[in-house]
Amino acid sequence: MRVAIGADHAGFKLKEDLAKLLADQGYAILDMGTHSESPVDYPDYAAAVGRAVRDGRADRGVLVCGSGAGAAIAANKIKGVRAVLTHDTYTAHQSVEHDDANVSVLGSRVIGKALAEEVTSAFLLARFTGEERHIRRLNKVKAIEAEE
Repeated sequence: MRVAIGADHAGFKLKEDLAKLLADQGYAILDMGTHSESPVDYPDYAAAVGRAVRDGRADRGVLVCGSGAGAAIAANKIKGVRAVLTHDTYTAHQSVEHDDANVSVLGSRVIGKALAEEVTSAFLLARFTGEERHIRRLNKVKAIEAEE
């Protein structure tokens, strides 16, 4: 699986840790930056990860900022991106299984490294169930997106 990963300055260290872990597990990593703790703007990295997923360069995305909230909001502005704030394993896997989420967003100031690793693994190992009720609901979400 190809994973686009990105972060702002607040999420840089956690992004680096997650990228290494995922690469060691055999995931193909597309590092969208940032590459230091110098202040940057989270929307730039959320857009880069979201566009990589939208364009098919990555199968899933992982974003890290301070709270996770801003990056999730920014990523969700990209058509076809379904970014979810994932601070627990249940949300991480269920958002994929039921909602076909394709970007996980973490807050480096909210959860620690060990939990972030568990959450990211749960997200990446999950698969959309394809059940009729979930497809029906996802199509309604896509219809809302198409209104713009």
